[in-house]
Amino acid sequence: MEHDFKAIFNCFVSVGICFLLSVTYLASLHVWNSPYNRDHPSTITRRFISVFIMLFVAPCFLYLGLNKALLKEVSFFEVLGLKTKGLTPAFFMPLFLTMILFLGPISMELFSGLSKIYTEETYWLSNLTNLMWMRNHIVAPLSEEFTYRSCMLPLLLQCFPPLAAILINPLLFGVAHFHHMQERLKFGMNFSTALKISCFQFLYTTIFGAYSAYLFYRTGHFLSIFVVHAFCNHMGFPDIVEVTTYKQPKKIVVWCLFVVGFIAWCYLLKPMTEPSWYSNEPVWYAL
Repeated sequence: MEHDFKAIFNCFVSVGICFLLSVTYLASLHVWNSPYNRDHPSTITRRFISVFIMLFVAPCFLYLGLNKALLKEVSFFEVLGLKTKGLTPAFFMPLFLTMILFLGPISMELFSGLSKIYTEETYWLSNLTNLMWMRNHIVAPLSEEFTYRSCMLPLLLQCFPPLAAILINPLLFGVAHFHHMQERLKFGMNFSTALKISCFQFLYTTIFGAYSAYLFYRTGHFLSIFVVHAFCNHMGFPDIVEVTTYKQPKKIVVWCLFVVGFIAWCYLLKPMTEPSWYSNEPVWYAL
């Protein structure tokens, strides 16, 4: 009975620390009293400072709640997913797997000719000086994955079965995106519209969060989830409406690629994230 109570208490502490970390992360974004919206250069720059500081604060939360017996088996950096073994497959394989899932949207870029811009040097040079592009493709994936996966998932995995931890973790990530609702209301959007947008955002960020948590558990690498998050931010949510405007046979081809991509992704998800490929041993979570 005493052992059961201790296990329940430890789980309560782990979940509580994850919740406090999420609140701290969000508070760091809103600590600035800015009259501008989230896309204004001043707001983006200030939030860059906030998330940079959080890169050092978030691991403190993890260390506080982590079972110290674990650190006798692996280093703290390995717990965070910061390691060199298996780094090359950690970069390419989860990214390739995710591109398979996005086979439909990628085909749409090829058909429209949009993909040609990726071969232009000016495209990359201009984006590297674009604060919004840097936020969406570098800073947000870096800070969000490090906070919500690297620093939270180990806490959940030490007291929940892997599947439960993978499903609980994205709920914190999805709920965190409701802070955008406050900004939408502040700048004139009506409550009903803001709520609908936020609920939709909660849905797809939670689904993505579960996928990212699964990748982190299976690969053990922060690099994997950072690259995948950046790619998904770049692709955005698939524009289904645009597909309906296509003429035959292009419409049929694109729809087929959507279906084939999803089926192939489901089939390849487990084999392409085989832990041994990434020099990862998830059994240490059982300590």
